Amino acid sequence: MFLALREMRHAKLRYALMAAILILVSFLVLFVTGLARGLSYANASSVVHMPADGFVLSADAEHRLARSELDAARTERIGELAGAGHAEALGVRMATVAVDGGGKADAAVLAVDPDGWLAPPVAEGAPLGPDDTGLAVADAKLKDAGARIGGVMTDASSGRSWKIIGFTEEQSFSHTPALFVSPAEWEQLAQSARGGTGAEGGEPAFNAIALQGDRERLEAIAAEMPDAVLLSKQQVIEAIPGYSAEQGSLTMMIAFLYVISAFVLAVFFYVMTLQKLGQFGILKAIGARTGYLARSVAGQVLLIAAASLAASLLLIAGFRAVLPDALPFRLDESTLLATCALFLATSAAGSLLSVIKVARADALEAIGRSAA
Repeated sequence: MFLALREMRHAKLRYALMAAILILVSFLVLFVTGLARGLSYANASSVVHMPADGFVLSADAEHRLARSELDAARTERIGELAGAGHAEALGVRMATVAVDGGGKADAAVLAVDPDGWLAPPVAEGAPLGPDDTGLAVADAKLKDAGARIGGVMTDASSGRSWKIIGFTEEQSFSHTPALFVSPAEWEQLAQSARGGTGAEGGEPAFNAIALQGDRERLEAIAAEMPDAVLLSKQQVIEAIPGYSAEQGSLTMMIAFLYVISAFVLAVFFYVMTLQKLGQFGILKAIGARTGYLARSVAGQVLLIAAASLAASLLLIAGFRAVLPDALPFRLDESTLLATCALFLATSAAGSLLSVIKVARADALEAIGRSAA
């Protein structure tokens, strides 16, 4: 590293400009990664938080929760096969609600057993009871539309009204805040909504059954239901409308940013290496080992990449402090570490051209050019 640091001190401006470019690229990598994670979380956080090992949906639903319909008979049968405490019904319905004293808002109405493991923790107010009707627990984001404890929300489609008794946090589905109701209220909603999810004969239909258990047990349960399909949590999330297209576009952007950073580094250091090829040859002639010179070049790359990454992390920290709440941005520690490690690995890969060129530098040719 002595040679690398000495050269960087000698050509401060050249390396500073390179570092500035890398700071911008690494900042974009981190920002787009955080945006992708934030959008993913905002699209499916309610499903992400469910401690389920699998979901049973109707076979004709194309893996989409909102399209699935399981009548009471199938729901009971799956519950019997799974055993007590291992299966819970889940209802999903997109709605437009009017808030008293406020405006209108889109909401995802989710029916879960308030005493079961699908029920979200209540951060403010009171939880639901299993037989409660006309009551709901809302995601805190609905406060922006005027929701409050004791306030009433009315479904524009069915005409059902719900009194808000509590708030939960970070619960959304398909980019809309969740509104949790009891199975008893779900039955009332199914009866009130014309052409809704009510099954024939007035029996309520749920969209899915969440299961807990090992994979073999879940597959055995699904095998007993030929008109249903077993999906993992990730499969359910990926089938949410717009999720795959949204994440695919952002992932492609991130991949291109990694390629750009590697290309910029590779070109910069390759040109630098070509300019110094004679010097590397002379150093070899006076006894410098190829490995030492290669480590010097690779060390410069990693040092500049690490310094640029550290600066971009500071920029991201400052940027997060001023981001509006409406902009979904999520960058947890594991994602941050993985992104930084991949960026450094990409930078190291970008230095390979220069390292190969240094290894092939000929001492005799360098001496001949120097003498000429």
